[in-house]
Amino acid sequence: MRIAVTIFLTDETITPIRLARELEERGFAGLYLPEHTHIPVERATPYPVGGELPREYGRTLDAFVALGQAAAVTERLGLGTGITLVAQHDPIDLAKRIATLDHLSGGRFTLGLGFGWNVEEAADHGVRWSTRRALVRDRMALMRALWSEEPTGHDGEFGSVRPSFAHPKPVQRPRGPVVGPRTLVGGGAGPKLFAHICEYADGWLPIGGRGLSESLPLLRAAWAEAGRDPEALQVVPYAVRPAPGKLAHYADLGIDETVVQLPPGGEAEVLKALDGLAEYL
Repeated sequence: MRIAVTIFLTDETITPIRLARELEERGFAGLYLPEHTHIPVERATPYPVGGELPREYGRTLDAFVALGQAAAVTERLGLGTGITLVAQHDPIDLAKRIATLDHLSGGRFTLGLGFGWNVEEAADHGVRWSTRRALVRDRMALMRALWSEEPTGHDGEFGSVRPSFAHPKPVQRPRGPVVGPRTLVGGGAGPKLFAHICEYADGWLPIGGRGLSESLPLLRAAWAEAGRDPEALQVVPYAVRPAPGKLAHYADLGIDETVVQLPPGGEAEVLKALDGLAEYL
């Protein structure tokens, strides 16, 4: 089982450079970072897990800048987002940012993407909440056009781009319907999510990793119905609190990578947490 980590890196935590170096030296598989551009103070959207929204949500570093720092001081460490809020980005600019990070890191980038939960944050980006899934689908198609080997245009419901010269290209070559870096979609199990995964992704980032015994067969059935290669599906439980039995269960389900949650703390706290994960490596 490959063990990667995720953490809310902020202006108050361990730095990306220090963390990335420690992760590579200790043998971790990757570093995944979340993103929030801002958290409106006046908001109606409840925190999905209940209670008050933790302080770190409003202080997160830009994931791509932080991952760029991590890429520069490592050679093997995987680099990912968990998750990129695609609906909140200009897709032409985002396609360039993703391709550049993947190119400069030698193909180590994983695009974890999702649809978001904070209605107010998305609204400030001009996102109409009821259309966010269709918007993400359209923006992914536009980015795939820019990542294609030959100049390819896209004329969609929410945006368009002319056939263009757009380099660098992501390192990984097109595979089936997927163009671009390794792509995983985050979110709760269900037909809508699984349709997105089967259309343009390599697999699923199930948050917390619960209920996989029931949901994985449904995803695999949808994957097969879409004509995708059964061996190509990747499922990476995300933000997991690890335990030996839990990881063994994931392995029995055919899962070979898990992303565990680190505390959003300073250097001493985070390094102590990494020490505690050594038994799983």
